[in-house]
Amino acid sequence: MKKRNANGKTYISIVIVAIVAIILANPDWLPLSEDLKKALKATERSNLLFQRDAHTTVAQLLTLVLAVLLVWLIYQILKIILQALGKRGGRAQTVTNLISGLLKYIAVIVAIVWGLSILGVNATAVLAGVGIVGLILGFGAQSLIEDIITGAFIIFENQYSVGDIIILDDFRGTVRNIGVRTTVIEDAGGNLKVVNNSDIRNFQNRSRNNSVALALVAVDYSTDLRKLEALLQEKLPGLKKDHPDLYLTAPRYLGVDELADSGVNLKFAVDVTESNVFAGQRMLARDLKILFDDNGISIPFPQVVLHMAEDSSK
Repeated sequence: MKKRNANGKTYISIVIVAIVAIILANPDWLPLSEDLKKALKATERSNLLFQRDAHTTVAQLLTLVLAVLLVWLIYQILKIILQALGKRGGRAQTVTNLISGLLKYIAVIVAIVWGLSILGVNATAVLAGVGIVGLILGFGAQSLIEDIITGAFIIFENQYSVGDIIILDDFRGTVRNIGVRTTVIEDAGGNLKVVNNSDIRNFQNRSRNNSVALALVAVDYSTDLRKLEALLQEKLPGLKKDHPDLYLTAPRYLGVDELADSGVNLKFAVDVTESNVFAGQRMLARDLKILFDDNGISIPFPQVVLHMAEDSSK
């Protein structure tokens, strides 16, 4: 459904761009007076060549509206194309999101410069003024420039991409968007964290390699570990067949982790994707509990023993 809507928007945008282009090329299509049409043609010719002389205010305004509409529609078409290319996910989506963000600023700048030119302002002077203003703002917006530069390095060095799971400070989440200035991260609860690119330091990218889900299970001190380890070697490989979409490898027995107060703690592990690491831990603990129950292996739990002092008066 979404794909059909996107295609519909694309076709509509193309049709509107074509109509605007035809009108710009031939104002005779407009229901205007002959004098106004001649003035509009003259205004378009002069402003498309970035000359300053203007003829009629109404013609200028019509040309301005059509020009801004044309820039906006071209931006929408390019945005839809980038969204289609970014559906591959990963690095492709990261790059297309960044380009889409840059296109927005470029479209605004083009519309402003073109619009001022249509109103009779010298475009060269406008560009020079923009450069001077940008230089002035640059001294007062060093953090903004740092965010943009850091964002560019994040993309080019492929430090992380959209869809990767990263840990930043104490926040663990999935990267949803990498913009020109900020990165948006979403945790498992749907909470969004927006971080300036320049503030992203000392993070962990947990999606580059497989993750390991761990489980600790205790057994009684009376348990024969040799027999138990032989049983585990026989039964653990079959657990992967029960959860092929969750376990990337067969669960494995890592050995005795601790001689605890109530029992002997055994450690188990299984390879999963980072997005399934918590689900893998829960499922592994469940499978081990069922396996131990089916084979009569007791899992101890803390117990409190009370000793009552005898009454010496008796």
